Amino acid sequence: MRMTSLVVALVAAGALAALGQEQTIQDMKHGAKKAGEKIKESVETAAEKTKETAETVGKKTKEAAETVGEKTKETAETVGRKTKETVEGTSQEATETAKTTHRRSNRSSKQSQGQTSNQQ
Repeated sequence: MRMTSLVVALVAAGALAALGQEQTIQDMKHGAKKAGEKIKESVETAAEKTKETAETVGKKTKEAAETVGEKTKETAETVGRKTKETVEGTSQEATETAKTTHRRSNRSSKQSQGQTSNQQ
C-alpha cells in the first residue's frame, strides 16, 4: 500500500504540475494575444495619422500651386500692360520725333532756297 500511495502521490503531483504548466501556457498565449492586439491598434493609428498627414500635405500643395498660378498670371498681366505702355510711349515719341525732324528739314530747305535765290 505504501508503494501504491507513493505512485498515486507522484501521479497526482505530475498531474498538478502539468495543469500548472497548462495554465502558464494559457497565460502566455493570452498575454501574447493582448500584445498582438496592441501592436495592431498602434499600426492602425499610425496608418490613420499618416493618411491624415498625406491629405493635409496634398491640400497645402494644391493651395500653394493655386497661389503660384494666380501670382504668375498677375505678373504676366502686369508685364503685358507695361510692355504695351512702353510700346505705345515709344511709338508716340517716334512719331513726334519724325514730325519735328520733318519741320526742321522743311525750314532748312526753305532757308537754303532763299539764300540761293538771293545769291543769284
